[in-house]
Amino acid sequence: MSTIYILWLRQLKRFWRKKTTLVGSLGQPIIYLFVLGFGLSPIFAKAGGGDYIQFIAPGIIGMTVLFTAIFNGVEIIWDKQFGFLKETFVAPVSRFEILVGKTLGGATVAGIQGLLVFFITFLSGFRPVSLAQLPLAFLFLVLISLLFSAIGNTIAARLDDMQGFPLIINFVIQPLFFLSGALFPLNGLPSVLSFITKINPLSYGVDGLRFALSNSNVFSPWTSIAVLSGFLVVTLAVGTYQFSKIEL
Repeated sequence: MSTIYILWLRQLKRFWRKKTTLVGSLGQPIIYLFVLGFGLSPIFAKAGGGDYIQFIAPGIIGMTVLFTAIFNGVEIIWDKQFGFLKETFVAPVSRFEILVGKTLGGATVAGIQGLLVFFITFLSGFRPVSLAQLPLAFLFLVLISLLFSAIGNTIAARLDDMQGFPLIINFVIQPLFFLSGALFPLNGLPSVLSFITKINPLSYGVDGLRFALSNSNVFSPWTSIAVLSGFLVVTLAVGTYQFSKIEL
């Protein structure tokens, strides 16, 4: 447990030293929320979809967490190149503990940024439908953060090229984001796209956030929790295997 705590704390210290990165990372969700949100709001309302800001805000929160959490995997490659990972691996701790520590660190950073964007959505006019459901929203925020932090670490475990990681991650996260229902409703999609959205774990995270914050959902919240938890367990298992294959 001490190893997990140390790795988690180290990740937070890195995050604190990069406060400018935090501010810069808020640019994309702000653009999506205010430009896309207000730009498409009249069209969404005319189509009978209601208030687009209420619809898109949970998706933008999910997007922020996704991007931040999965890109934290680059720290693994950084640690490889500068020898910190080697020092960690020679310690008498399991690779699983190392993976969990780094996953918790990345998830904490992503969760903080998700909360910041949540408060920013209030400036756009977004309001949660029920304060009583905020703990459920927080639960989905945690699950999304943990899952995609673990995915980022798992991918990074097999890479040594710092420049190649963003290319691979962008190839992964763009379909995840655009086919998650963050920007448009999942109802009435063509059968192929509908199938893809149903096997996309982010779809369940965004839908769970939307249920908790806007009382609108496609999947049962319990189904969403089960799917996210199942993906997390599988990802941690795969990540532990990938970590066991790292040779330093």
